[in-house]
Amino acid sequence: MIDGLVAGKLVGLAEMREGKNASQFGVAKVRANAGDGQAILVNVIAFAPEACAALMALDDGDSVALAGALTPKVWSDKQGNTKPSLDMVVNNVMTAYQVTTKQATDMPEAK
Repeated sequence: MIDGLVAGKLVGLAEMREGKNASQFGVAKVRANAGDGQAILVNVIAFAPEACAALMALDDGDSVALAGALTPKVWSDKQGNTKPSLDMVVNNVMTAYQVTTKQATDMPEAK
C-alpha cells in the first residue's frame, strides 16, 4: 500500500453503497493523467462520512484531488492489452468548491 495524492476528473457519478452490518461507503472512478500523455483510471472507495459527502456532491467531469492509500493494479481491455490502474481508499477529498470556500473564510473582511 502506498500513501498518495491523486488529482483528476470524476468519471460518471459517485455512488453510495451499503456493506455488511448496514455500513455505508462511497465508490467512484477518477481519470488522472499519468504524465506521459496517458490516463490512468483510479477506482475510489471512501468510508469516512466527510469524504463520502464530498464525492456525492460532485458531477461527472468535475475536478477532484484525493488523498489516501493506493494499490497499483493491472487490467486487460477487450483486445487483451494490459493497462495500469489504481485502487484508492480515500480519507480526504478536496474539490474546487472547498478551496474557494476555505479562501473566503480565511480572508479578512474588507473594511
